[in-house]
Amino acid sequence: VVVREVHVKEVPVPAREPFLLNEKKREDLSITPRELEILELIAQGMSNREIAEKLFVSENTVKTHSSRVFDKLGARRRTQAVPLGKEFGLIP
Repeated sequence: VVVREVHVKEVPVPAREPFLLNEKKREDLSITPRELEILELIAQGMSNREIAEKLFVSENTVKTHSSRVFDKLGARRRTQAVPLGKEFGLIP
C-alpha cells in the first residue's frame, strides 16, 4: 500500500451576505407575518403536522395559511411556493 500526501491549495469561499427580506414584495403580495413564517417552515421541509406542533396551532390552521400564501404567490403546491418565495426575496 502506497500512501501519498497531496497538498491542495486552499480556495477561499466567499462569505454569504445575510438574508434581507424584500419587505416591499411582502407588502405588495399582502403576505402576513404568520403566512411568511409558514412558508419559511415549509422551505425547511416540515410537514403540516410538524408546523402545527411547532407553532401550537391546529393542522387545519396551517393548511389555511399555506393555501392563502400559495394563492398570493401564484403557486399550486409546496414545490412551487418555495422557489417563488426565494425568487421574490421572501425566504432565504
